[in-house]
Amino acid sequence: MMPYYVAPEQMMQDKAEYAKKGIAKGRSIIAMEYADGLLLIADNPAASLCKISEIYDRIAFCGVGKYSEFESLRKAGIRHADLKGYMYSREDVSARSLARAYSETLGGIFSQEVKPMEVEILVVEVGAVSKPNEIYRITFDGSIIDEHGVVAIGGRSDAILRFFDDCDHANDVSLDTAVALCRDAFAHANAQDVTVDVLEIAVLGRDRSGRAFQRITAAVHDEMDT
Repeated sequence: MMPYYVAPEQMMQDKAEYAKKGIAKGRSIIAMEYADGLLLIADNPAASLCKISEIYDRIAFCGVGKYSEFESLRKAGIRHADLKGYMYSREDVSARSLARAYSETLGGIFSQEVKPMEVEILVVEVGAVSKPNEIYRITFDGSIIDEHGVVAIGGRSDAILRFFDDCDHANDVSLDTAVALCRDAFAHANAQDVTVDVLEIAVLGRDRSGRAFQRITAAVHDEMDT
């Protein structure tokens, strides 16, 4: 029996729609530049399942969509960074090189496999001293988008970005202000109040020596407000 023929264009379109539906089911993540570095904040009431993670000294990873798939990508990124840093030097590990590696992986799966990965990820690096921050968004098909200022992925990301477009904010706001803006953006997108205890919050601090990544719990946030 002859197999059904599907035009390549139709096959790619079907796979893209399938991946987008899976990603849209996930809760959103926001990456935002603030005065002292980069804020990473996820709408994530499941405290045991992290969507934001450290990858290397000044680099972090965020993933939305199917948890098992972006978790495997996170682990692969850590191995890639550790191996490169060990073989060459820690300075040779960059968000740009990681973004390219993720792009190759996701692009290859999208074009060659029947089922694409239902994920969208961010690879971010905080700039040291006068160097700019780097924010790369990598989509399910391997496309890389170089982002600036604020970016949102997953869930109601379009509504979140419209909120930021409508409000007047700068990239040099304090951490408290940045967290409050993101919380308001989540509330606007979800059409309901959002409390800090359902948010996963982390920062890449520009002035932190060595490892720049730090998680901010609800208790720490409360201390910052006092």
